[in-house]
Amino acid sequence: MRFTDFVAASLTLGGLSAAAPTRYTNETESLYKAMEKRGRSFIGTALTIRNETIEETIIQQDFNSITPENAMKWESTEPSQANFTFDGADQIAAFATRNELQLHCHTLVWHSQLPAWVSQGGFDNATLIQVMEDHIAAVAGRYKDVCTRWDVVNEALNEDGTYRESVWYNTIGEAFLPIAFSLAAKYAPDTQLFYNDYNIDLNGAKTDGARRIVELIQSYGVRIDGVGYQAHFTQEATPTAPGPLPEQPDLIEALEKTASLGVEVAYTEIDIRMNTPATAEKLEVQAGIYERVAGACLAVESCIGMTVWGISDKYSWIPETFPGEGAANVWGESYEKKPAYTGFLAGINGEA
Repeated sequence: MRFTDFVAASLTLGGLSAAAPTRYTNETESLYKAMEKRGRSFIGTALTIRNETIEETIIQQDFNSITPENAMKWESTEPSQANFTFDGADQIAAFATRNELQLHCHTLVWHSQLPAWVSQGGFDNATLIQVMEDHIAAVAGRYKDVCTRWDVVNEALNEDGTYRESVWYNTIGEAFLPIAFSLAAKYAPDTQLFYNDYNIDLNGAKTDGARRIVELIQSYGVRIDGVGYQAHFTQEATPTAPGPLPEQPDLIEALEKTASLGVEVAYTEIDIRMNTPATAEKLEVQAGIYERVAGACLAVESCIGMTVWGISDKYSWIPETFPGEGAANVWGESYEKKPAYTGFLAGINGEA
């Protein structure tokens, strides 16, 4: 069953009304309006459906794209073989449809958040490829009319640009990448297909690895439309990252390395964390870095958009994953705009 068939019957999911969307746009201050004026496709946020109506208001004001934070990952959509659970993904898709948003779907093939029946299933090459096809056919096929973009493969690289050990690489070899993209093109022919990874934005060996992935997929005659640069940055040295962020010329060069191969690029999971607690001085530094990142995207013609990884610091993934770090988002824990908002908007507007 395709999602569009489902949504035709009902757009009421998880308490969301089927009423027409209302844009709360202040013409003088809106991220997505600013991106439209610069001729770019989207500005988005990661989203988990929760009982926070203010998030829908902020999305209507500032964004024209959403990315499901977890609802479309393998463990959420196929927890056991051929047992597909689409409730969470359907809620996200309905939210996007109701609010007339682009939907950046995330993610089809990844080593993480992968059920044990896949990662420890002991499948041979041919069987694992069939497992991949069955999953992509069901998930990408269901949402083929609503997903604007798919992160087809996520995080296949080590920091030195070599391939990450995973059930996909260990069983199929590097061919798992073009195979995954070929299957995504088969079952979602009108959706843009992206490779997505972190630290490829730092213009190092991993960036070169992403370029090789694009070249590999293209060498098979398979379509790849873009590369997503996650942009999980730190603004200072922390226990988990050396910091600080590269200068803007390096950010631009990293984007151009893959864009030069004829694909689009985007920042797909932006957040800029710091050692907590935050101070007024740190928040001003953060604002300048958001401006720098936005400016890098807008300096590259093929950079079609940007997505921040969540709205409010209240629900950020960072404090749980990196204790002692956080305050990474554009809105604070009470949904107040931080200086980062002004910096991000200035970067989009080219005011740097």
